[in-house]
Amino acid sequence: MGTDTTTCLAARLARFDRVVEVGVGHRPEIATALVDRGVSVTATDVHERWVPDGVRFVRDDATDPDRRVYAGADALFARNLPPELHRPVRDIARDVDARFLFTTLGAEEPAVPAEPETLPGTTLFAAESQPP
Repeated sequence: MGTDTTTCLAARLARFDRVVEVGVGHRPEIATALVDRGVSVTATDVHERWVPDGVRFVRDDATDPDRRVYAGADALFARNLPPELHRPVRDIARDVDARFLFTTLGAEEPAVPAEPETLPGTTLFAAESQPP
């Protein structure tokens, strides 16, 4: 994911005051860009990860989440989220009344109902926030 993609994703997510990036891995670029834009960011992962100053890190597993980590978030974001995690993260977002935005791995389709938005280098999906 190139710099243009990172910049576009950060610009799109900067409309939220509080964002939780689920599964940050070794790629804190979007979290960093959001903090630089004044967004409060918490990053999660199942493993301990380094995150830059200004980003709060919490070790958490989306399949067995501590919902307190996500409470108060306006949006949950995940980059390159594998399909088996689409439903668990969507459910967390619903529980805490947050939007769920994500990109998939390559050309995979979302495993939950979601609206696509084409951005440079990627497609950002916005999951439906309410059960059908």
